[in-house]
Amino acid sequence: MPTKIVIPYAPRPAFLPFHGRSKRWACLVCHRRAGKTVACINELIKAGLSEGKKDGRYAYVAPQLSQAKDIAWSYIKQFTGALPGIQYNESELWCQLPGGNRIRLYGTDNADRLRGLYMDGVIMDEYAQHDPTVFDLIIRPQLIDRKGWAVFIGTPAGHNKFYEIYQKSLGIWENEDGTKFDNAEWFSMVLKASQSGLLPVAELEAARREMSVEAYEQELECSFEAAIKGAVFGREMKIATDDGRICNVPYDRNAEVWTAWDLGIGDATAIWFAQQVGREARIIDFYMSSGVAIDHYVRVLKDRPYNYARHLLPHDADKTELGTGMSIVEQLKSMGVRNTRVVPKLTVSEGIEQARKFITRCYFDQKKCYQGLEALKLYRYEYSDKLGIFAKRPLHDWSSHPADAFRYLAIGFKPESLNAAPIKYPNLAIP
Repeated sequence: MPTKIVIPYAPRPAFLPFHGRSKRWACLVCHRRAGKTVACINELIKAGLSEGKKDGRYAYVAPQLSQAKDIAWSYIKQFTGALPGIQYNESELWCQLPGGNRIRLYGTDNADRLRGLYMDGVIMDEYAQHDPTVFDLIIRPQLIDRKGWAVFIGTPAGHNKFYEIYQKSLGIWENEDGTKFDNAEWFSMVLKASQSGLLPVAELEAARREMSVEAYEQELECSFEAAIKGAVFGREMKIATDDGRICNVPYDRNAEVWTAWDLGIGDATAIWFAQQVGREARIIDFYMSSGVAIDHYVRVLKDRPYNYARHLLPHDADKTELGTGMSIVEQLKSMGVRNTRVVPKLTVSEGIEQARKFITRCYFDQKKCYQGLEALKLYRYEYSDKLGIFAKRPLHDWSSHPADAFRYLAIGFKPESLNAAPIKYPNLAIP
């Protein structure tokens, strides 16, 4: 008779419906300190022990691998430590359960590490802070052949991919053809601090007095409408949305296209595509990838039907690289990309001010620029709870690359007619 395995975990009552669900997909919108990560780690352990998959592979995915290690690794060891035959790999952050199934930690800051795998179950933690393309392009296909499941958890941070997932889980999301999204295979749960009973009332009242209204509503009352705490371009992006400047912006074949690049070394590279039509700055396209050589991005340019004017590059793009003996400018030139311009070196704060002003006259294509728009909305200053202040420089995560590239666009995008003096017409009025 098989030995009964007991996980030393007592679920909080609020999470019992989640553990008892039968749906393949789940969305948990939870206030801070609700215990959502603990619940989901134990869901992974339970699945790895009970689903009966051969060589099962289960994953906990955070926005950054360092976050995954800080948040989840100790929980995994805490709740699996007493299991017979348990194995841990500290360097690769996986544990092997009795029977051979594995749970591994990942971060979407290194999406290439996720490629080429299969998954039986995935927890997407702090999903509001993820690169919104990683699940769709990499993880979702990995769940197909073994009919794997996924759980999206987090606290709101505005109207982004997590908001979309939440809307889908409720069945109130509209597909592109105008039909309602079918949520028959979705479990949805919201835990607000005022309703969950998980935090002391006195502590909540103290937090309400000490936190801003927006921060309290977002972090503890799960409001998707509250502004993202410390958002660098929060006000400008809200105005752009309210003004209807995030919309359908088609490519105008009569206008040249400018690009602006943030070049990652061992990191992501982001490119914005912009046109000037009349007095409008039209942001028509966006592209980002990682783990590929510069010739990949040259092919991206050539595969698009655009007539290019200039390619704006970071201030250090004309410095010689040790590995190639050539600068980025020289490498691009050798591949046929010649109209490059290295933008002036400004401080990050000076560049941010340029970008804020630039956003006020930009129209963004909502589909082609979706990933870049999500980055501009999420780009934020990190807040220190200990010091009670925001950091002087924005947080470095996946949103940094699109935001940096946009700063370079704001600094360097100067078509002549955009800055031309107003035409002075003669006074032909008849007295």
